[in-house]
Amino acid sequence: MGFATVTQDGAILTVTIDRQERLNALHSPAHFELSGIFDTFERDPGLRVAIVTGAGQKAFCAGNDLKFQAEGGTLERPATGFAGLTKRIGRTKPIIAAINGLAFGGGFETVLSCDLAIAAPFSRFCLPEVNRGLVPMVALHLLPRQLPMKVAKSLLLTGVEFGAEEALRWGLINEISEADSLMSVARQWADRIVSASPVAVATSMDIIERGLANPDITAGFNTEYDSFKRLQASDDFIEGPRAFAMKRKPQWR
Repeated sequence: MGFATVTQDGAILTVTIDRQERLNALHSPAHFELSGIFDTFERDPGLRVAIVTGAGQKAFCAGNDLKFQAEGGTLERPATGFAGLTKRIGRTKPIIAAINGLAFGGGFETVLSCDLAIAAPFSRFCLPEVNRGLVPMVALHLLPRQLPMKVAKSLLLTGVEFGAEEALRWGLINEISEADSLMSVARQWADRIVSASPVAVATSMDIIERGLANPDITAGFNTEYDSFKRLQASDDFIEGPRAFAMKRKPQWR
């Protein structure tokens, strides 16, 4: 039985977590299934952007399936982490979260691991782990990089729940969209990315990640990036300025 559905429209892949009976909470088999989906996405040269969302109108992903764990289910996860995303290093293609309800625990960490995020107005976010004697290991690293430290600690140390308006104000999501237009808005963001040079997008993804890993910004400026060398050697590096000068759309190769 599959725990996610996958659809492709041109260069855009939509991945829908589908465990509605558990508010799209994930268990070990679902993590491995999603990891395989995103492995394929990363390898497929015809795919440029992925959108990940949850089935139904209640939850994006309610986190770890504690019922499965209580029933004696395995806690094993792939090296790529929760949902096959939270520990996936070296991605070259953007992933957009379309949040349609609860994003708790690992579901919230999945949002933090995506590159862009759009949320329905009724979406709720929470890292409740400290109230269960646990800690959100991924969020402990990601959230302080995405929020002012005191805001990050207020969420991590209390497990307080908050909504889409707060998420937007803090910069955790890019936009709030009504539920009936959520996927079309996510698609608009994806289309904007698809219209850009795939080599330039991959280069940007690489340098952003490497720059965040190096606190010395001067060293970052002076680093020689293999991805940038590949961009300079690509047809896109010539095609972009040429198309601009000729006042036409670029033909990326």
